[in-house]
Amino acid sequence: MNHTCKGLFVTATDTGVGKTYVSSLLTKSLIQAGYRVGVYKPVASGCVRQANSLVSEDALALWNAAGQPGDLNNVCPQCFEAPLAPHLAAHEEGTAVDRQLLREGLDFWRKNSDFILVEGAGGLMSPLSDGDFNADLAYEFGFPLLVVAPNQLGVINQTLQTLITASTFKQGMEVAGIVLNDVRSDADDLSTSSNRRELEIHCVPPLVAHVPWKAASLEFPLQHLFGCVEK
Repeated sequence: MNHTCKGLFVTATDTGVGKTYVSSLLTKSLIQAGYRVGVYKPVASGCVRQANSLVSEDALALWNAAGQPGDLNNVCPQCFEAPLAPHLAAHEEGTAVDRQLLREGLDFWRKNSDFILVEGAGGLMSPLSDGDFNADLAYEFGFPLLVVAPNQLGVINQTLQTLITASTFKQGMEVAGIVLNDVRSDADDLSTSSNRRELEIHCVPPLVAHVPWKAASLEFPLQHLFGCVEK
């Protein structure tokens, strides 16, 4: 196995479209393929209070999917309670997101993983701190992007806007692929039957997976997602 640490930065067209769900499925697939997977969510808001601490439910799901490597604080070192953008949630508590820790928190996983999945908070241009967007961290970390898009009306525009942002932010960022995620089971949204084809037509990066509603696994070979996973 190649032990040079590689990774993906998982972003999305919006918040609440299934980044954590898709990331958890991908993490399980990588674990089953024999990789030590690091999972990192630099900051989270809308966290729940348990005893004397705040817990990110997204970070907990990622940690469990990865087999609980390290500890939960390694997954998400900065947690805030208010359901707001992280920098605003921090302000509600009279503090600020630690910009240095956003970056240094990745060091643990670089040392202890074969592959890292970083999950952002919201879309690429969602603020994380008083001076950082998700895009800033994605650019600095240098991992290709995996864009999670919800299978619903409006996804074509939202996905193309995300891809334009990725290509124009600073010197541009590589997009490994797009994952279309079924976010509901109802059949009222007629666009769900054509969104996949439309994304395949209009997007330059490949649509690498379509995740059915409540899927228990990702049904595609890992090498179809990104060429950097090698055994």
